[in-house]
Amino acid sequence: MLNQNESELIFNDDGSVYHLKLKPSNISNSIILVGDPQRVELISKHFNSIEFSVTNREFKTTTGVYKNKRISIISTGIGSGNIDIVINELDSLVNIDFQTRKLKPNLTKLNLIRIGTSGAIQKDIPIDSLLINSKAIDIDGFLNNYKISNDHTYNEVNDYLNDYKFNNQKLLPICFNCSDKLFDHFKSVSDCTGVAVTCNGFYGSQGRSLRIETANLDFISEIKKISFSNDRVTNLEMETAIIYGMSKILGHNAISLNAILANRENGTYSKKPTKTINKLILQTLDKLSNL
Repeated sequence: MLNQNESELIFNDDGSVYHLKLKPSNISNSIILVGDPQRVELISKHFNSIEFSVTNREFKTTTGVYKNKRISIISTGIGSGNIDIVINELDSLVNIDFQTRKLKPNLTKLNLIRIGTSGAIQKDIPIDSLLINSKAIDIDGFLNNYKISNDHTYNEVNDYLNDYKFNNQKLLPICFNCSDKLFDHFKSVSDCTGVAVTCNGFYGSQGRSLRIETANLDFISEIKKISFSNDRVTNLEMETAIIYGMSKILGHNAISLNAILANRENGTYSKKPTKTINKLILQTLDKLSNL
């Protein structure tokens, strides 16, 4: 149920939505999501023309045209909380009437394409490969903040996931599918497919220790016990499951495309990260142009 109070959906003085500083006319229905604001320029430099650009906090948006396709790029910043803000505000831009604060009678379905970096947790996944996520696990249970029906989640997992309470005794992990439509369209971009595990942090929550010893010393070996009949857990990152989950609930299409820059099992990191990211960007733009 839509809460119409001014405290719930906040507008800036110019009528734009609070965090993203966007108005409904500023975005396309096809949106590339990136974490790093600098990556917005890295992608938009390939546009034939730029129509609009705005920056507010870590959220930078550029809308333009690539090969006759109108596309928006938005930097989300890092982590689950930021994705919660971005997806809610993007949905409000297309599905809530800003004048009346009421739901529009005809809802718009967005295509959300994440271009991100990720670390592999399987020895055989090469550094600098491109990976598409068929599913994603919200391992910290962030989306338990919302009412989620079984229709929205992916249930074909072994009992280990259902019993998993690694860090939080109250919030259980949930698994979500990507959009079948976008998976089929973008699959040719990738070298491999697999299931992402979305963590709320980069260091301790992913089993990394610098000067503070992590409580998750066996994190990767434990995560790899999660099994699927037709796929396996392949990579760790910080946004995909939240994008998949919220998109599924709100009726949008979402896909996550990853440049694999690290392999946690092999302890290796890419020698050419910029080249790998640029390869992913160009291949994604070309596929998106004929979506």
